[in-house]
Parts: sequence; C-alpha cells; structure tokens
Amino acid sequence: MDYLIIGLILILALFAIRLSNKHGIPALLLFIVLGMGFGLLGLDFSDYQLADGLATVALMVIMFYGGFGTSWKMAKPVAKEAIVLSSLGVVTTALLTGLFCHFVLGFQMLEGMLIGSIVGSTDYASVSNILRSKSLNLKYNSASLLELESGSNDPTAYTMTMVFLSVMMGSSLSVPVLIVSQVALGLLVGFALAFVMGKYLRRMSTQEDGLSAVLMAAAMLITYAAASLIGGNGYLALYILGIRLGNIQFRGKRDIIFFFDGFSEIMQIALFFILGLLSNFQKFIQTFPVALAIMLFMTILARPLSVWGLMLPFKLKRNQLHMISLAGIRGAAAIAFAIMVVNSGLKFSMDIYHIVFGICVLSSLVQGSLMPPAARRLKMLDPNDTVLQTFNYYQDKAEIGFLETRLHPGSTLIGRQVRDLRLTFDFIVAKIERDGKTIVPRGQVVLQENDLIVLGGEKHFDLSGHDLIEFTIPGGHKWAGRSVKELTLPTDCLIVMVQRQGNDIIVPLGDTMLYEQDKVIMLKVEEKDAGDRTLA
Repeated sequence: MDYLIIGLILILALFAIRLSNKHGIPALLLFIVLGMGFGLLGLDFSDYQLADGLATVALMVIMFYGGFGTSWKMAKPVAKEAIVLSSLGVVTTALLTGLFCHFVLGFQMLEGMLIGSIVGSTDYASVSNILRSKSLNLKYNSASLLELESGSNDPTAYTMTMVFLSVMMGSSLSVPVLIVSQVALGLLVGFALAFVMGKYLRRMSTQEDGLSAVLMAAAMLITYAAASLIGGNGYLALYILGIRLGNIQFRGKRDIIFFFDGFSEIMQIALFFILGLLSNFQKFIQTFPVALAIMLFMTILARPLSVWGLMLPFKLKRNQLHMISLAGIRGAAAIAFAIMVVNSGLKFSMDIYHIVFGICVLSSLVQGSLMPPAARRLKMLDPNDTVLQTFNYYQDKAEIGFLETRLHPGSTLIGRQVRDLRLTFDFIVAKIERDGKTIVPRGQVVLQENDLIVLGGEKHFDLSGHDLIEFTIPGGHKWAGRSVKELTLPTDCLIVMVQRQGNDIIVPLGDTMLYEQDKVIMLKVEEKDAGDRTLA
C-alpha cells in the first residue's frame, strides 16, 4: 500500500509540473498543496525527526547542485552584488523582520530574531524554478545574480539561526566564535575538498563503470559531514564544492549532470510534499494572519530596504532593483530550519513551524506568481539573454564543443557572408556576437570587424591522456622573444595553445610571439604512437 501511495504521489507531482508550466503557478507550491491535500485525506505524518533528516539531505543536494550548475563565467560579473546580498542582505532582512515581530506583533525579542533568521534567505529551488520554467530572460545579467544569491545565502540564514538558537538555549559558546567558525571552516573544507576532488577527477575516470554519480554523491556527503564535524557550515562547503567542480571539465561529467538533474527534482518534490504533509491545516489557518503580516512586511519593506540600501554602491538600474526586491521568495530552506528549531526541544510562545510554513507558502504564491508579469511591466525581459540553457549546458550534456574566434582588423573574412565560409570540416557557425548582441548566423549575414564567431562541433576527449605536455618558458630560455615559426620543432611536436599571464588563451599561429612565463601546451607524439599512425 505504501508503494502504491508513493507511485501515486509521483504521478500527481508530474501533473503538477505540467499545470505549473501551463498556468504559471509555482510548481514547488503545488507540491506543498499536494502534501497538505494528502494530509486532509487522512495520510497522517508528524515525525519531525524524520522530516529533519529528509530536509537536510534534500538541502544538501539542492545546495550542491545549485553550485554545480552555476556558470562562474556568467556569474562573475555580478558576483560582488550577489555575495553582498547573500550575506549582508540576509542579515539585514532577518534583523528588520525580527524587530517587526517584536515591536509590532509582540513576540519576545529573541523569538522574533529567530523567526527573522529562519526566513532570512531566499530559496534557490523556487527562484531557479520560476526563472527557468517561465523563461524569464532578465536584463543586466539579473538572472545570474538572483540564482547566485539564492544559491549561496542559505548558509548565512543557517548561521544566524544557530546563533539565536544557541543564545536561547543558554549555550556558553561565544557568538563571534560561532559565526567565524561556521564561515571560515565551511570555506576551508569546501575549497580544500574541491581542490582534492578536482585533481582526482582530472586524473582518474569512473565513466566506464558508470560510477561518476556515485563518486560525486560520496564527495557531497563527505564534504558536508567534514565541515559539520569541525564546527563549519556544511551547506557553505557544499556550495563551494559544487561551483568548483561544476566549472571544470572532466570525463563522466555528463553522467553526473543527468543523474543530479533527476535526483534533485525528486528530492525537491519529496521535500516540499513532506513539508506540506507535516503541516496541520487547522494550525495553518490559526497562524495564517501572523504569517501573512510577516510575509507582507518582508515583501514590501524588509527585502526592498535591504536590496536598495546594499546595492547603492553598485549603481544598479531602478527596474533591476525592483525585480531583485520582488524575487526574495522564501521556501524549503526556511521550513527545514524551522523543523531543526522544533527538534531543539525549546519551548516557544508561538507555533514556529506553521508560522514559517505559512510565510513560505504565501511568499511562493504571491511573489512567485507576480514575477513573470512584473518582469514584463518593468521591461526587464531581454531577448538576447536566456536562463533556459546556455552553450555551457549543451557542452556538459552532449558530446559537442564550441570554439570562438574574433575577426581582427585586416581579416580576409570581413565583408564576406556566412555562406562564403564553406567549412571543410563538420563544424557549424553556431552564433555571432556583435557589439554585445547575438546575431543568428544565417547564410546572408555579412561578417564585420570585431565579430566574435562561435563554431560548434563534436568534442574530442583524449583517451590516452599522455599526448599533451606543458611547460612554462623560464627567464633566459631560447624560445623567449621568438615567434612560433622561428622555432625548430621536431616533426612529431606541435604547439597547440599558449596560456599567458592573466589566463589569456592564445591559439598559436606562425607569427605568434612567445614570452617569458608563457605556458606552452604541445602535442608530443610518442615514437610507438607515431609509428602506428604512420603504418595506418
């Protein structure tokens, strides 16, 4: 019977996703409503301990894969703004909300601050789900900013929740020590294990055994556990691990992406369903006025004040600030933190779980539903940008790669049409970037100076792993200050890439000059391989 119910829930969840895509209702809200519906039908569930364990695992997956799917190249231009919002933004929003709970709603000061801390962060799953399912292609790289902020701000809310919970429990631990250890040790573990895993993934391969996803899941569990054991923030460590590993290339990456795409979706469905099932409809109604008041205060005052105040030095556009303010959706992390607080054993003067639950449901319903029309009304939709997929997405999911080349002044291709290129190999001109805009490369498009041409083709993966060698040109070396064509290279050697200080990648031509500290990457064919290929 239990398996029948689980199967039925999954089928209904799929219908909920289709309903969301068709009518614009946030999908994750529908999962919560689905859970509440089963509760009303008599499916009893009140195990906060089990829910806490499930919520922890689900957040681990969401945090890790949120970082793994973040393109650092796209996020880097707005990283400063996102980091400020994910740290100081959470603190400011939480404190303002706590003060509102105390002075307006009459909560005890510490309880008010605890509520503010729990709901201080925005929800990555909800924000990302709305951006992608509604194709909200936002101007000024705002989609990347929102995804980076919402993906990285849960650790701050978690730390604040731990701080106020420790104070209320009478812990003798110093608050500054707790904050510093949470952040510093979380960063340390995240970067350390990301470095180790990066080295391992580039040298070893588990693709043949189909174990890439298992290896990544193990790394995820070890990272969270290691950070937590030494007093660090496990969620922060996981996010760092995800960003680092998601932005390097290694064999088996496609398997990991396919696995975590489905796994993270299942975990989100399970988490939001259980959270809805855990709620009591009568208590939800009783706490509804308080939850509504807090949600409205956060949406109308706390979040906008934090965004506008903290983003002042960055000089963002007014319509961009309005959009970022509206996108502060509360979700799974907040409810999971509320479960953790309930399991602490402390007695509270109010029903923390159902207040937080109500805030998140209302936030997802109101803010999530308003984001698509608001984006259009604020003129924030950008046809030249997309949050659906990027070229990086397809490189990771398929055996296809993209190369870029720029038409420098004097190029013989300037003034010619795309159809004139007549590519000899199996390449396609995938797109042209001109003055910051994307040009569809149809046959009659005329190429212009400084156009960035992107070519697509099948990727090559070096099975042998020993054909390429690299070295850095030291001071006084005979190659320094000479062009490639001046070098007397053996017939079995070819310089295929030069990396200059500042990480500039140079495709070497005959006239390319080499300088001290350049890193030269060469194709060097072993004698046995050269003999085999000659015979072939």
